[in-house]
Amino acid sequence: MDNPFGKLIKREKVIDFFRNGMTLMYGGFGGVGTPPGLVDSLLASNVNNLTLIGNDAGFPEIGIGKVVSRGFVRKLVASHIGSNPVAGKLMNQGLLEVEFSPQGTLAERIRAGGMGLGAILTDVGLHNAIVAEGKERMELNGREYLVEPALTADVSIVYAKKADPFGNLVFDKSARNTNPLVAAAGEVTIAEAEEIVPLGDLDPEEVVTPGVFVNYIVPSIGVNWKWAWQ
Repeated sequence: MDNPFGKLIKREKVIDFFRNGMTLMYGGFGGVGTPPGLVDSLLASNVNNLTLIGNDAGFPEIGIGKVVSRGFVRKLVASHIGSNPVAGKLMNQGLLEVEFSPQGTLAERIRAGGMGLGAILTDVGLHNAIVAEGKERMELNGREYLVEPALTADVSIVYAKKADPFGNLVFDKSARNTNPLVAAAGEVTIAEAEEIVPLGDLDPEEVVTPGVFVNYIVPSIGVNWKWAWQ
């Protein structure tokens, strides 16, 4: 089988998609569901001045936190950073810009970006100075809302339990978290999979992210995928 859909790539090729100053979106919640191999590839690329978009800052040495802790990030859009004290330190030192977005609002902004919408309206944070600062407001049907811009990225990285060569993805229970939303919101989406199965092996009913949203697939650490090139 000779890479019929052009989506299976070797991990060393991933670095070609990373560049200084890029916006990168990542799946995961506290590191769970964040693709470990792709994070390591990002570190190996030595790119910096990054804008990251994701649920949180991970932990100092877990998930996306490894990238944040090494000072490669200019701006982080997240719902919280409390699990990574290094992120808090960098923010207080003025070395990391953090845009806090309530978790549900953040998820909806990512979903809107993936669906091609320009923004969402929400009253969450309307009276919170940190959330509402600098945000446009509008009135609709007698109610006031914040206008929250949709979020997209140059590259999205996601983590799946299973993938097939077309990029159909199955997630592992709660590790699913924000991954399906993130997968749809990247100009280029790269999925890291724990298991890569031949086309047709996935039950259509268990597919969460259709392959149309995925550009490339790489094997996770230790995955045997030699069948794909035979």
